[in-house]
Amino acid sequence: MIAALNRLVDLVEESLASDFDVKEVARTLGTTEYHLRRMFSSLAGMPLSEYLRRRRMTVAAAAVVRGEEDLLTIAVRHGYGSTEAFGRAFRAVHGVSPGQVRHAGGPLRTQPQLRFRLTVEGSERMETRIVDHREFRLVGHAARVPLVHQGINPHIRQHITALPTEEHQRLKALGDTEPAGLLAVTDDLDPDRAEGSALTYLHGVAVSPDTPVPDGLDIIKVPASRWVVLRTAGPHPQTLQKTWATTATEWFPSNPWRLRPGPEIVAVLEHTDDFSAATCELWLPVEPA
Repeated sequence: MIAALNRLVDLVEESLASDFDVKEVARTLGTTEYHLRRMFSSLAGMPLSEYLRRRRMTVAAAAVVRGEEDLLTIAVRHGYGSTEAFGRAFRAVHGVSPGQVRHAGGPLRTQPQLRFRLTVEGSERMETRIVDHREFRLVGHAARVPLVHQGINPHIRQHITALPTEEHQRLKALGDTEPAGLLAVTDDLDPDRAEGSALTYLHGVAVSPDTPVPDGLDIIKVPASRWVVLRTAGPHPQTLQKTWATTATEWFPSNPWRLRPGPEIVAVLEHTDDFSAATCELWLPVEPA
C-alpha cells in the first residue's frame, strides 16, 4: 500500500495541469478508489482532493510570481476555466489573491511533494480477528453530524444525551447478534474523511434480519460480508482514535486486506462510569486486497 500511495503522489505531479481520474488511478494500482482515498487521508492528514489543490496552487504560484503569462493562461493550464475560479482556489491555499502575489511576490504557502514511508516498530500488539458475518441490520436512532477527528464529537454526544435513559435499555434488550451491546455506528462517510464532512451516526444495536423492529427506529441494512475486528482498551475516545490511525500506518500495509464501503461500528464492551476509559471493539468492513 505504501508503494501504491507513493505512485499516487507521482501521478498527481504528472496531472497538475490536467484532469486527475482517481478511480482510474486506483484501478491501475490494483486497489479501489475508496481504499486509496481513505489510506491517503489517514496517513497524509488531509484529503487527496485538498493535496491536489495545494500542489496545483504551489506550482501555479511560481508562474504568477514570474509574471511571464497572463492569469487566464495560468488558470487554464492548471485546470480552471476562468480567472475567478482560479482566484478562489488560489486564495483558499495562499490567503491572498493572484494579483496581490504578482504585485508583492507573496506571501505564499508551499505544499511540498509528499513521500510515504512505513515504519513498524511493533511495540504495541494489535488484537484482531477476521469475521465473516451473515446479513444483519443496525437499528436505533440516527442523525447527520459533522466528522470530528480528535476528541469527543459534541454533535454525537448531544444526539445520545438527548435520548431518554430508558431508551438505551430498550435498545440494548433488542440486540440479538454481533456486534453485541450498544453500538456507535458511522455510515455514509466521505471517502476522503475530511474534517467537518457530514456522516450518518446511529446509536443502536445489531439485530438479525427476521427480528421484529419497533416503529420509530432507523434501520441500516448490512449484507453478508467480511470484517476486521480490533479490540482496544484505554482512555476513551483517544485509544479508539489512535487505533484507527494505526490500522492505516501498520495493519493494512502489513495484511492482505483493504477497506470497502460500509458502516464502521464501535461496540463498547466495558466502560468506567464517566466513560473516560473503555474497552471496545472496532468493526471495519474489509475485502481481500
